[in-house]
Amino acid sequence: MNIFTVEIEKPEATNFVLGQSHFIKTVEDLHEAIATTAPHLRFGIAFCESSGPALVRRSGNDEGLIALAVKNAQAVGAGHSFFVFLDNGFPVSILNTLKAVPEVCRIYCATANPAEVVVAETETGRAILGVVDGVSPRGVEGPDDVAARISFLRKIGYKLG
Repeated sequence: MNIFTVEIEKPEATNFVLGQSHFIKTVEDLHEAIATTAPHLRFGIAFCESSGPALVRRSGNDEGLIALAVKNAQAVGAGHSFFVFLDNGFPVSILNTLKAVPEVCRIYCATANPAEVVVAETETGRAILGVVDGVSPRGVEGPDDVAARISFLRKIGYKLG
């Protein structure tokens, strides 16, 4: 078995969700879930089929984000994994909706941070072992950091007042 990392390629501010699912209709169901929950989002989806023709299935409403999802799905190459790349919003807007899609097994990450996927490869295929999301903590927040966090959440509309 080989263990290695795959760096996620994306523009700095672009968010993505990486998860695992189990069925070919994942692409359609994720598309419907996103489009009906947050119609303002631009998104691209790629799903790595793990049997039959073993294709990367794709969908979305933005060709550039679809291409980005496909590129990263091919680089990771883990069966039943899916990528959703987003613009015009944040994963928090759709995360619970994605988790509620019946064939979704797990969500590995939802982030705009630089990320690396830890992959194991055997003779049979690839598996996602985990995700390195951003950097390690540099310390513990103080009063000024708390005030900045609260201000930021209000600035982007996630808290009132």
